Amino acid sequence: MSDSVRNVVIIGSGPAGLTAALYTARANLAPIVIEGLEAGGQLMLTTAVENFPGFTDGVMGPDLMANMRGQAQRFGAELRTGQVTKVNLQVRPFEVTIGEAEVVRAHTIIISTGASARLLGLPSERRLIGHGVSTCATCDGFFFRGRPIAVVGGGDSALEEATFLTRFASSVTVIHRRDALRASKVMQDKAFANPKITFEWDSEVVDVMDGGQGAVTAARLRHVKTGAEKDLPIDGLFVAIGHTPNTSLFSGQLEMDANGYLITRDGMKTNVPGVFACGDVQDPVYRQAITAAGSGCMAALDAEKFIEHG
Repeated sequence: MSDSVRNVVIIGSGPAGLTAALYTARANLAPIVIEGLEAGGQLMLTTAVENFPGFTDGVMGPDLMANMRGQAQRFGAELRTGQVTKVNLQVRPFEVTIGEAEVVRAHTIIISTGASARLLGLPSERRLIGHGVSTCATCDGFFFRGRPIAVVGGGDSALEEATFLTRFASSVTVIHRRDALRASKVMQDKAFANPKITFEWDSEVVDVMDGGQGAVTAARLRHVKTGAEKDLPIDGLFVAIGHTPNTSLFSGQLEMDANGYLITRDGMKTNVPGVFACGDVQDPVYRQAITAAGSGCMAALDAEKFIEHG
């Protein structure tokens, strides 16, 4: 364990974490960012990002994260490759364990570990993320103007995405494993009344096809009751089966909601003074790069104020 105590340790390196790093670095707090196993967060799996302000012609997700990373480093943020394996919030200074044994002590911690979109677990799905497979209708719906697409899921978020996507797509097929939806009645009524939305009941996606073109051309469906398979021609597949916040490190130490998202109040403050959370790890609603970045700024300013005044 190092004898020195860092002012700020930031756990996670997506838009929220890197924005927090930029602001705390500019405040001369010398933050250290523990990047995690997937440095850059979900945007590293995204191709063109057209809704992040400041980029007239859009920007590739990995390029955006490289720019944010470089900007934070320019002002003195230290980025450390590694995975946080343990956090002790019961002691002062706080203790953050990286890997097997390295322990960093900190006066404040900013948590920006994000939330992971639940996927179907298909190799083809992972390969085609950003090439027709998406987990964010708001981010990617625009790219499918006038084209047939499908949404996997049966809850409110799936029907919300399906309804939103009808603004762009020629048709939207909702694929659901059961013969009835889990969504609220108002969302169901809205979807059933939309002439662009159709349903594939009792069906699961077992493969995503690209026809050797590197872009989605069809989804292979299996009927869960009969086992019969068929190919559904589509240009895009949106997986809307939920998100899992990456909060297992903080179980029993920080207040969470029923779904495991960290609860923040009065800005980005958690229930432990000196610990702040930003980005998708505390946001089950918006889940956008720009809202994550904004909350990273807020967390940084809150941390700076805490260090100054306690």
